[in-house]
Amino acid sequence: MRKLIAVAAVIILLLWSGSGVSFTAGAFGDLGNTARFIAEHWFPMDLSDWQTALRAMVDTLEIAVFSTLAAAALAFPLSFLAARNWTPSRWIYDSIRFLINLFRSIPELVLALVFIPTLGLGPMPAVMALIIHNIGVFGKLISETIEASDDGPQEAVKALGGTRLLVAVYGIVPQILPLVLSHYFYRLEVAIRTTLILGIVGAGGLGQMLYNDFKQFMYQKVTFEVVLIMVLVTGVDYLGALIRKRVK
Repeated sequence: MRKLIAVAAVIILLLWSGSGVSFTAGAFGDLGNTARFIAEHWFPMDLSDWQTALRAMVDTLEIAVFSTLAAAALAFPLSFLAARNWTPSRWIYDSIRFLINLFRSIPELVLALVFIPTLGLGPMPAVMALIIHNIGVFGKLISETIEASDDGPQEAVKALGGTRLLVAVYGIVPQILPLVLSHYFYRLEVAIRTTLILGIVGAGGLGQMLYNDFKQFMYQKVTFEVVLIMVLVTGVDYLGALIRKRVK
């Protein structure tokens, strides 16, 4: 009975949300027109600016890597204070939770627009926006991983006279490290895609090239840039899988 209720609830939610966005069966016909448009205007690829595109791809990767690494480094100690099973007091827990929720709730695009008047156009507003937002995301993910960690290793460290810090270093960190790495590489992929969006507000990289080429209807150049994005995200995915395998 519960399964039937759950299925019915999902169907009702689909119908309700679909009507809200005016989704109809006729929308699939528009997808066919989109496919024909891409086939006619996006190919063959234009490789005339390949050197500029490759440099922009590197810029995009640099923004994403720096911002996510900085955010992870800042969020890691905060995560212990935001974990119920480690934080020393309730008011610290509530304060840190509020802070990371605040950071996570503000979209990166809004943060970038806030920093542009003071930092100017370029990669820095995007870097600051990604760092702040990802501190919130990493803080939530890592703190929940800490809360789900096994008590056994922690009790063993405590039995040997270990301090709270030693319990964290030897009883928790070895358990959560593979999951933290998994979270990091996923957020790195997200940061790459977000950096593309932030190119609209002058962050540079492939995002700005995409925006400029779209405005000028240079779709064949866009095709090559999209291929570079796919290569970048796929490369990060395989690198993350390799590192996680070695850590385990």
